[in-house]
Amino acid sequence: MRDNLQEYWKTVIDTMMDGVVVVDREGSILSVNNALERIMGYTAAELVGRQCEILDCDTCFCLDEDGRRTKKCELFRAGAVVRRRCRLRRKDGRPLDLVKNAAVLRDRHGEVVGGVETLTDITDLLAKEQTIKELKSLLSPSDGFEGIIGRSAKILGVYELIRNAAASDAPIIIYGESGTGKELVANAIHRQGRRKRGPFVKVSCAALNESLLESELFGHIRGAFTGAERDRQGRFEAAHKGDLFLDEIGDVPLSTQIKLLRVLQEKEVERVGDHRPIRIDTRIVAATHRDLVELCREERFREDLYYRLNVIPISLPALRERAEDIPLLVDHFVKAIRMRTEKQIRGVTEATLERLMAYQWPGNVRELINVLEYAFVVCEGDLISLNHLPPLFAHAHRAGSLKKGDVTKIDQRGQLIRILEDAGGNRQRAAEALGVSRVTLWKLLKKHDIKVETHFKTLS
Repeated sequence: MRDNLQEYWKTVIDTMMDGVVVVDREGSILSVNNALERIMGYTAAELVGRQCEILDCDTCFCLDEDGRRTKKCELFRAGAVVRRRCRLRRKDGRPLDLVKNAAVLRDRHGEVVGGVETLTDITDLLAKEQTIKELKSLLSPSDGFEGIIGRSAKILGVYELIRNAAASDAPIIIYGESGTGKELVANAIHRQGRRKRGPFVKVSCAALNESLLESELFGHIRGAFTGAERDRQGRFEAAHKGDLFLDEIGDVPLSTQIKLLRVLQEKEVERVGDHRPIRIDTRIVAATHRDLVELCREERFREDLYYRLNVIPISLPALRERAEDIPLLVDHFVKAIRMRTEKQIRGVTEATLERLMAYQWPGNVRELINVLEYAFVVCEGDLISLNHLPPLFAHAHRAGSLKKGDVTKIDQRGQLIRILEDAGGNRQRAAEALGVSRVTLWKLLKKHDIKVETHFKTLS
């Protein structure tokens, strides 16, 4: 048994997950285990007999007064090294982060004859720490507020409005072009408000037809219409003691507007097919990209409902009106997309950032996200350059490169028409050039009264 003890110890050491290296008093490597070979990429034959300097540990060297790199071995000076974080270099040149523990070896007379080190690879642990750090940064960005990114004067004014509005129970309406972040603002109002412990319920008024919208908002009873097989709670009831976010309120049909007005006035709802009122305590947060005053003039939106909703208006600036926030937004979204895609893209080139800041962004922040998503697909390096932007982006940039704050609705309309002409009237290609979805493009065309079929028929 005693004769085999040395062989037993070798087996034990070679089954360890940590790397082990034994050196003599002069730092010459006497032995390494299997784990060290795996971690460092060297074979034992390449290491044994060589100086430990081959491992290039950053804590074992320092610069002298003349700036020369000299060896500084703490192990033989202090007798031990405990949980020292260090960086070594693999055979292939890649750096490795490890935790080192070491102790001197003594003979039977107490004389130091060498040392033994164990090395624990913490590369994966540091990667996880970095991921957690980036997640915290994304969830609580220092250059933003409740998930909204920006430090420009206009967006700081929005933050202040959110804080003040959140303290009230009065209806709030958020105005802003498509893609400016109206839903983010609604979320921020809820989280900052007194009703934050209650539910936050969302309804997209533009996504449902009249009958479905009423059922969604007010609920229905069994048998109220074909397919109503059971009683169903509406969104107003679901948001009791909380906030109800009505997105695209400008698209609500007039018949439903009347019922909404009654709910706001009387604080009660009636389910479709029922006449029994249900008391509710729900704060309304509405949003629209439309001009409600103009809709009232056209008798497409009720004035009495407008005045009920427009108690606390919050207007969001378009991205072109806060171009100084674009570097912050690009940095934030690059980090978010990098974490999701695991592509090691660090950011954008200076020329690309200049192009992004000069562009007029008719699709606002949502369009910027789409452009970066596209760039992540085509970029193979670590920086996004101009040739990684969507195909027609350069043309769209030239069409819209006006001075900051000098953009009017006519400029936007002209830019959209030029992009459509360049795309041959193809909506999908035009949407890709803008970096927006076809739905967003449709909204922009509708907003600027551009009828694609009529326009291109005239051209032909």
